[in-house]
Amino acid sequence: MKNKVRLKKYLLLSAFISICILSLFLIIRVYEYKTYTNNFNNKLDMIIGTIKEKYPDISDTEIIKIINNEETTATDIFKQYGIELDKDSLILENNKDFTRFLILDGIAFIGIIFGLIGLFLIYDRKKDKELAQITKYIEEINRKNYSLKIDEISEDELSILKNEIYKTTIMLKENADNSLKDKINLKKSLEDISHQLKTPLTSILVILDNLIDDEDMPKEVRQDFIRDIKREVSSINFLVQSILKLSKFDSNTIIFIKENILLKDIVNESVKNVSMLCDLKNVDIEVNGESKAKVNCDFMWEVEAVTNIIKNCVEHSNNGSKITVNFEQNNVYSSIIIQDFAGGIDKEDLPHIFERFYKGKNASQDSVGIGLALAKTIIENDNGNINVETDNIGTKFIIKYFAL
Repeated sequence: MKNKVRLKKYLLLSAFISICILSLFLIIRVYEYKTYTNNFNNKLDMIIGTIKEKYPDISDTEIIKIINNEETTATDIFKQYGIELDKDSLILENNKDFTRFLILDGIAFIGIIFGLIGLFLIYDRKKDKELAQITKYIEEINRKNYSLKIDEISEDELSILKNEIYKTTIMLKENADNSLKDKINLKKSLEDISHQLKTPLTSILVILDNLIDDEDMPKEVRQDFIRDIKREVSSINFLVQSILKLSKFDSNTIIFIKENILLKDIVNESVKNVSMLCDLKNVDIEVNGESKAKVNCDFMWEVEAVTNIIKNCVEHSNNGSKITVNFEQNNVYSSIIIQDFAGGIDKEDLPHIFERFYKGKNASQDSVGIGLALAKTIIENDNGNINVETDNIGTKFIIKYFAL
């Protein structure tokens, strides 16, 4: 498209210059013709006047007929005066005017040549200036200076090249910014992971030291210590698995296998995954929804996301409490709504609940603060979103999967 625009521009410019040159030469030729005609007519008028004086019997009609007679009869009258009709003009003024017009044509031609050379030099100078600017831009980019602005908007090749360099500069700047953000996020993640692993590992080491140092430890106490070690190892395993899953999303290596899935299957499988935890806390999960409601998603990943959300609700619920899970489908989206009745989330904690390793004021001791972050990442990568509503009664997680 840009090539066509440039070609059209060049064709119009060439046509304009050609028309100007042609018009100039036509004006000169018309002026030259009128000058010759005026000289000839004046001399002819003088001749006719003289003839009429000496030969009054000759009528004007006869004179006009002689002048306009297309038949030519060669005579040698003028040769005796050194004038050849096929080479020389009878009117000396025409010879002078011819020389003058010849000089004028030469000046016009030379002027046009110098004008074109001047335009070329101006264009070439502009190109050199733009090339110098482009070279400077590239040198600045090589110095990692991406704060460049190219505001010129035109359709010639160098301006297009400058605009492309500007686009490349923006892309490099974004990549540099993203690289810096990735480094900061990686540093923060490593610090968070180190902190999360430090506590359970320290606890395991202390328990092991106790087991090793006290050979006569009662069997019941030893069993309690072993169960504590198992719990801490399970916590570490969950943390590591979650981090590995999040890292796969960060590196865009996850491929979703999408198919039409019944929402009730996702919900039932998720409830099944937390059934043991529900039994321990005596929490009842109430499920309601449209049996035919469907969503196009990856079944295993969405079960992972919904399980993490329900697990979070169970962990924050009081013993003997309940959780409701409702699902439905309309023409725009399919939704799953999970609500607990644990007194709600603190307003200070609400903006951060989906951040990695964030643990609110009411977080359980076993929480590592990564389940909700993983759930949000999965849902958003599967063409959905998640919102939270909370009050002094409880917290409601609203998941929506939009139809493609």
